[in-house]
Amino acid sequence: MTVRVRFSPAPTGYLHVGSARSALFNWMYARKTGGAFVLRIEDTDADRSQPQLVEAIRESLRWLGIDWDEEYRQSDRFDRYREVVEKLVADGRAYYCDNTPEEIKARVGEHGGYDGYSRDRGLGPGEGRVVRFRTPDDGTTAWDDVIRGRVEFDNADMDDFVIVRSSGVPMFHVANAYDDLDMGITHVVRGEDLVNATPRVLLLREAMGATEHPVYAHLPLIVNEQRKKLSKRRDDVAVGDYRSRGYLPEAFRNYLLTLGWGPKDDVEIRPIEELVERFDLVDINKAPAFFDVKKLDHFNGEYIRMLDLDTFVEQSAPYAIGPDGTPVDADLYRSLAPGVQERVRRYEEVPALLGWVVGPPPETPGKEWRKVMNKDLVPEVLDAVVARLAEGPWTPEHLGSVVMGVGDELGTRSQLPVRMAVTGSRAGLPLFEPMAALDRDEVLRRLRDARGRL
Repeated sequence: MTVRVRFSPAPTGYLHVGSARSALFNWMYARKTGGAFVLRIEDTDADRSQPQLVEAIRESLRWLGIDWDEEYRQSDRFDRYREVVEKLVADGRAYYCDNTPEEIKARVGEHGGYDGYSRDRGLGPGEGRVVRFRTPDDGTTAWDDVIRGRVEFDNADMDDFVIVRSSGVPMFHVANAYDDLDMGITHVVRGEDLVNATPRVLLLREAMGATEHPVYAHLPLIVNEQRKKLSKRRDDVAVGDYRSRGYLPEAFRNYLLTLGWGPKDDVEIRPIEELVERFDLVDINKAPAFFDVKKLDHFNGEYIRMLDLDTFVEQSAPYAIGPDGTPVDADLYRSLAPGVQERVRRYEEVPALLGWVVGPPPETPGKEWRKVMNKDLVPEVLDAVVARLAEGPWTPEHLGSVVMGVGDELGTRSQLPVRMAVTGSRAGLPLFEPMAALDRDEVLRRLRDARGRL
């Protein structure tokens, strides 16, 4: 059997983290088995679909390094869906219904489902009429899920669900069932939230004449720190947002793979070729996967430090912006880039590291200031450094020699109070290289200001 998998996004929003994970797992399995990965745009809902989002989804997939072998759009296949539905109606497997939601509620109550009222009324097409699938009254619909094991639904618990809207637009279930059958999809790998849709698709496939079904693997939910399902209302879920914040595609892709799966040797950060080689659907965990931003930052930081310096400078330079909004001088940035590369976890952190070099030092919080500056001999350190830096060469080597020499003579730590005075922080870039990029008078001014605050 040649493996054929598909990713079927609806262009009603930007690519969601959960959808990206589904696409990636499908792509991984196709590349592992030598099969085909199909991109199928589910744009049957014309009222909610936005054509410009189709390219946005494609671009996010390309950014992640996910390519596809075939592409289809459901809006190009409406005629086929209508033919299939007409046959279902002719075979007695579906029927027209003119009930409004209010009429159904009046018969069955607020929480009741559809009661099959129009099953045997013999209605034909007409304005305001939907097409419903005739669900079997007894028996079960079941499948063996690669991740979740045996899953069964009692047919009696399922309503006669709508497969064509009153507008004439086919619903997700019928288009999904037909496309998977027509395209020869062998494995359906998708989110756990679609488990309840699966029995409807299986019943539709059987009504269309299918005797075999794809292998299903329903991926675990992705949850936030509160162990709630990721939601665009409260969480950062758009892949494009992570891209704009300076996450590397290789790191983001690698991290997504850990959301429900991981190599058996527990070495998670490794080349994609090795990850593909080790990937298997049967190893996916069914427990909810926690989207841990701190772990993602760790992955991204590791990937950043794997870059050669030229690549790092090229990728991060657009983020090298001063406090006034202007780009940092290219030569200056390149000279500071090795220290920046060692410290950032994502590119959006670059401006904070450079701020004191290309602008005034940030305001120092009182608590941080007191931790460093309310120590014995700090006034003496600053006085001595100011005196000795008034003359002499303005190089990183000389600056380091002066500052460290003062500390040695006084028998105390000297670099930390000088760093706090000049940069406004107790951490950041290596001190002396960027300090030498500042004007001598500016450095002395900052040191004297700090001494005055004491």
